[in-house]
Amino acid sequence: MAVPAELAEVIRAASAALLAGRAVKVEQQSTVLTTQQAADLLDISRPTLVRLLETGQIPFQQPGRHRRIALSDLVAYQNKIRRTRRAALDAMSEQAGADNLYVHNEFHRTR
Repeated sequence: MAVPAELAEVIRAASAALLAGRAVKVEQQSTVLTTQQAADLLDISRPTLVRLLETGQIPFQQPGRHRRIALSDLVAYQNKIRRTRRAALDAMSEQAGADNLYVHNEFHRTR
């Protein structure tokens, strides 16, 4: 039986984290999360998550008094943030290269 690509990626990421000495938690998630569950998943505070919801950066439902966030919307937000950060880092690296800001330092030992 072939392992689906998504599962293989989860296994690779978990293995890398474990090899780096970090803890890994694998658990089943509901497709609709509370604000606390969503904040925990994004590794941010609940007030920060609520600000993201209220500013429209992450869609949510409010069937009663409590907000509910679709797991798929959280994953989409995470992917968007990763792409934005990667693009910013790429642009900074490109600009630093164009400005000759990369400096190669030799490590010299003094005896």
